[in-house]
Amino acid sequence: MRIVICAFMSLDGVVQAPGGPEEDTDGGFAHGGWSHPFFDPEALGGVFDDAAAKADALLSGRRTWQTMAGAWPERAGDPFADRLNALPKYVVSETLGDDELTWNNTTRIPGGQAVADIRKLHETDGGDLLVMGSSTLVSTLLREGLVDELRLMVMPVLLGGGKSIFPDDGALRTLELVSTVTSGTGVNVCTYRPVAAA
Repeated sequence: MRIVICAFMSLDGVVQAPGGPEEDTDGGFAHGGWSHPFFDPEALGGVFDDAAAKADALLSGRRTWQTMAGAWPERAGDPFADRLNALPKYVVSETLGDDELTWNNTTRIPGGQAVADIRKLHETDGGDLLVMGSSTLVSTLLREGLVDELRLMVMPVLLGGGKSIFPDDGALRTLELVSTVTSGTGVNVCTYRPVAAA
């Protein structure tokens, strides 16, 4: 399975809490919901529709999974919600109990064995393993060379600090720009794929 990352991102590389004020206030982050002024339903909604259509499963960290599990099941009847609700889901967590995995088709991957288990999923046949949000998980996947595609929706705003998906380990990683589209709200939708080391 290809591992595909979809992320809203500020121009200074922040991915924290694009959806709402209380989504993630770690570190005193005060700009939750910053993506809303730039959301173009046609251009940006299309990115997620396409990603979900090609996905065979979802992969999330605990916080993102809990946010999504609290929102999508009650939106049944919407084609995008129905697609997400039907897909198999994997959540990386040391703390969630099996009795808390209430979102349909969810399997827990213990944090301590996450890289090994995700590597096994990555090596299986099938469609995409889609990751939305989950900044800590995405950083780990990038560091481990497990990301096949990044779909970044880069918004024309500077947030001055917050969570990033990019590893800070000093390693050089080269990407190929596969496509770019600019929305009417000034968002650059950029698709990148890692370039294999020579």
